[in-house]
Amino acid sequence: MVLNLCIGLCTPPVGSVLFVGVGVAGTTIQKVLRPIFPFFITMLVALMLVTFIPSLSLWLPSLFLK
Repeated sequence: MVLNLCIGLCTPPVGSVLFVGVGVAGTTIQKVLRPIFPFFITMLVALMLVTFIPSLSLWLPSLFLK
């Protein structure tokens, strides 16, 4: 859930973190999105892996049960 919310905060149309960063830097959204697009793709791949392979996200909590 946290990974999904982080992706949502960084992408338009909600993208509050994106809009604050653009405002502070004094640039446009297009200039910011182009270089960080590969990171968005990586975050989406990580989200799909964690979502569809539950053992990836449940590995660490299972260590506390032993």
